Amino acid sequence: MSLFHPRKEPERIPYDPSIREPAIRRSICTGEMTAGFVDLVSGDFHDLMLLEDQKAVEEFCRRVGRSEVRTIY
Repeated sequence: MSLFHPRKEPERIPYDPSIREPAIRRSICTGEMTAGFVDLVSGDFHDLMLLEDQKAVEEFCRRVGRSEVRTIY
């Protein structure tokens, strides 16, 4: 195993923008952040991953192919 492996790009998260919108749900009390998708028809939020810091938020944005993602409180 070499120390100089090229870093793998994270896999893109496929989604249909006409049905789902990527979003981050943030707790007002604890500040906990969860990334996922909002169903545009029903308005339900579907959890995908727990975000621990701003770096994880940027990683989620990169994986869904957007520069910014809406935050829901």
